[in-house]
Amino acid sequence: MIALNFLISLAFYANDCFYLGGYMSKLSRVVASSTALISTAVFSEYGLNMTEGVTSVSRDIYGLHMMVFWICVAIAIIVFGVMAYSLYTHRKSKGFKAANFHESTKAEFLWTAIPVIILIVMAIPASKVLIDLEDTSKAQMTIKITGHQWKWQYDYPKEGISFISNLAKSSKNSLKSDTKPQHYLLEVDKRLVLPVDTSIRFLITSNDVIHNWWVAEFGVKQDANPGFINDAWAQVDKIGVYRGQCAELCGKDHGFMPIVVEVVSKADYAAWVAKEQASAAAAVASATKTWSKAELMTKGKSVYEANCAGCHKIDGSGIPPIFPAMKDSVIANGPALEHMKIVLHGKGGMPTFKMLGDSDLASVITYERNAFGNTGSVVQPSDVKSVR
Repeated sequence: MIALNFLISLAFYANDCFYLGGYMSKLSRVVASSTALISTAVFSEYGLNMTEGVTSVSRDIYGLHMMVFWICVAIAIIVFGVMAYSLYTHRKSKGFKAANFHESTKAEFLWTAIPVIILIVMAIPASKVLIDLEDTSKAQMTIKITGHQWKWQYDYPKEGISFISNLAKSSKNSLKSDTKPQHYLLEVDKRLVLPVDTSIRFLITSNDVIHNWWVAEFGVKQDANPGFINDAWAQVDKIGVYRGQCAELCGKDHGFMPIVVEVVSKADYAAWVAKEQASAAAAVASATKTWSKAELMTKGKSVYEANCAGCHKIDGSGIPPIFPAMKDSVIANGPALEHMKIVLHGKGGMPTFKMLGDSDLASVITYERNAFGNTGSVVQPSDVKSVR
């Protein structure tokens, strides 16, 4: 019986390991949810198995999961079948006495050899999948993903495209509302766009603390560590929109940095690239012109709400003492140079925002210096460029 119980524990432990980096079973989340709230609405959001996904990697992981599941089922049937048969057939009321086979060489050999065989059966396909997960040599394109508190930055090195993806304004505006939009906390203002049927290498890192880029349908879940670059790859076979989240506790707004990936046809992707490259060129040109205060304030308001309002609040009241108020701020009403340095390089709990363009930074700094009753000066993109 000790050996049989060991087999069951071993198989279930192996099943957990095959989630490959924390790929959580939806069934476990159903159980966890039921302890918090017994509601048909809760259960309707979950299935009874992990998703098969839309990439070869995710399908391989699913295959391993199902293989180990059926091994566990077979072990359970054998173990509990033998238990039930033994309890019924060899019960004391029928005059049976327990047999003594202490230190049986045959029994010890069996309960040692059988787990080894099971492990070998599971290890061979698992090793193949693990090797495939780490092999990024087949990639046709590369995307760099950088985690920030609390947003994602996507860079397309070959295409010369770079942008920040923030939580959608519709979700931010409904945080304290009883009415929630569709895909609440799972929508962004700018999606990562990928071509279908293309092998893509993801280079994943962080600018501040540890984040984790996780899209379940891709079978990709990789830590974003500051100072290190982890990689992963995926080839999406189906056009559609896929959603994920940061899966590492990274600060107060950890739950507000979703991932939305839009997979499109190769023709649509080429058109999107052309559009983004034109926008990037226009942004570079806009950084060389002199903006009016009204233009800077209009643009700055949107940049502030997307990047700064989470800590300093929409009304500039902040969250003292960690995140100071912008209203009546010594920095916002003081020398523009010091203000630009803090926004560019960060200070204390405030992360750096140097990944934003010069015109974005000039507009948001101007907004902070002139909104909320402040009386600071106007900052132009050329000023930011010189300080940068």
